[in-house]
Amino acid sequence: MAVMQKLKIFVVQEPVVAASCLIAGFGLFLPAVVRPILDSLESSKQVPQPALRDVVAGVTGKKQG
Repeated sequence: MAVMQKLKIFVVQEPVVAASCLIAGFGLFLPAVVRPILDSLESSKQVPQPALRDVVAGVTGKKQG
C-alpha cells in the first residue's frame, strides 16, 4: 500500500489528529523560516553611526565641550 493511500486512510480515520499535526507543522515552519527572513530585512537597514566624540565620551566618561 502506498504512503499516500495510508495517509488518506489516516486522515479519514483520525481527522482531529491529522488537523493537529498540520497546525503543529505550520507552527514549527513559520518561526523557523519567516523569522530569519524578517531579521535579515531589518539588518539590511543602515543605522547611522554615532559621532566619534560621543563614543569617546561614553568610554572615558567625560563630555567633550
